[in-house]
Amino acid sequence: MTTGPGPLTIHIGRDELIIRRRYEVLSIVNDIFVALWFIVGSVLFFSDSTTIAGTWCFLAGSVELLIRPIIRLSRRVHLTRISGPDASYESSQDF
Repeated sequence: MTTGPGPLTIHIGRDELIIRRRYEVLSIVNDIFVALWFIVGSVLFFSDSTTIAGTWCFLAGSVELLIRPIIRLSRRVHLTRISGPDASYESSQDF
C-alpha cells in the first residue's frame, strides 16, 4: 500500500536566496516611499498655498509605483541569469 508522494523538497541556492532577499528589501523600501509621497501630498493639499508641492508629491508617488514592476522585472531577469529560463520565480507570497 502506498501512502502517496514523499515530502516536497525545494532546492534554493544560497545566491538565489540572497538575491530574493535583496529585491524584497528594495521592494519594501519602495513601498514605504510610495506611502510617504502620497501622505505628504495629501497633507499639502489641505492648504491652497502648498497645493503645487502636493501635486509634485503625488507625481513622485506615481513614479515610485512605476518602479515596483521594474524591481520585479529586474529580479526575474537576475534569477533567470543564475538559474536558467525554466526555473520558477513567482509565488503567491512574492512582493
